[in-house]
Amino acid sequence: MLSALGLALLGFVLGVRHAVDPDHVVAVTAIATGPRSIRQATFVGALWGVGHTVTILLVGGAMILFRVAIPPRLGLAFEFAVGLVLIVLGIANLVSKPEETRSPSGARPLVVGMVHGLAGSAAVALIVLAAVRDPRWSIAYLVLFGIGTIVGMMAVTTAIAVPATLAVTHIRPVRRYLVLASGAVSVVFGVMIAIELAGNGLFSAAPVWTPR
Repeated sequence: MLSALGLALLGFVLGVRHAVDPDHVVAVTAIATGPRSIRQATFVGALWGVGHTVTILLVGGAMILFRVAIPPRLGLAFEFAVGLVLIVLGIANLVSKPEETRSPSGARPLVVGMVHGLAGSAAVALIVLAAVRDPRWSIAYLVLFGIGTIVGMMAVTTAIAVPATLAVTHIRPVRRYLVLASGAVSVVFGVMIAIELAGNGLFSAAPVWTPR
């Protein structure tokens, strides 16, 4: 009981850590440079975390409760989708007009978080399956992992927004440069992910996938 409870609580800490994975930070940076206040940027992080948690619970929960496995090609496709989303986010920033760098709709961070959740759900579920026999504690782990991810991503977006907002206060065009820079990084990172996954055999007859 205690070891299971400890693992569930560990899920919160690992969820916070999971929020700062490079692809996550790149994605929210591309979105969070648009809002014009720290509160709006923090809300973007919260929505990203909620979207991520939804798919972690749905996909990871199904793997735990029904003992199903994600086929390698599907797992690679989930991660490939992350690369495509980063490319789309980056291009959207690069082609946006200065007056369009306002607070994005809530749908964008929510959907992006859900896509990232698809890519990471298998690894999270496999950790739980290997360590916890009781499905109730396994689901508790996923819930706390999701809450940790929401908290961690809110912290990340706040950390991004504070210096950006202070800089814009003193130098007005800075926000536009931040949007362009975050867009360029997002495109490059997305292309790198797509190339790596293609090299791992996403489009081959025998794809190789390691959940991460």
